[in-house]
Amino acid sequence: QVQLVESGGGLVQAGGSLRLSCTTSGRAFIKYTMGWFRQSPGKEREFLAVIGWDFGNTYHADSVKGRFTISRDAAKNTMYLQMNSLKPEDTAVYYCAQARMTPHWPTTKEEYAYWGQGTQVTVSS
Repeated sequence: QVQLVESGGGLVQAGGSLRLSCTTSGRAFIKYTMGWFRQSPGKEREFLAVIGWDFGNTYHADSVKGRFTISRDAAKNTMYLQMNSLKPEDTAVYYCAQARMTPHWPTTKEEYAYWGQGTQVTVSS
């Protein structure tokens, strides 16, 4: 049984920062590509960033590149999303997910097999 638990969400003013965490249990963390998504009411779940299982290479969506950074601590089975220069439009529920085995960067929600419960991020103007 794979479990992913997000934490670190909350209320922050525009221009502020938050760091989200995602702790994984039940399956060898280091062997699976992991990603972050977000979803606002009435919108599709949006891909944000992914980190590779082997060398920890990363890829960020253009919408957050330069502001958000994905990282991991394999020893702690934990992945992070550092979010800087937050904007009101970043307000959403943020999810971490563990990908299925794919030969390329998984950037769609269908390519992910396991999901956390989500953590709310609210950015006030």
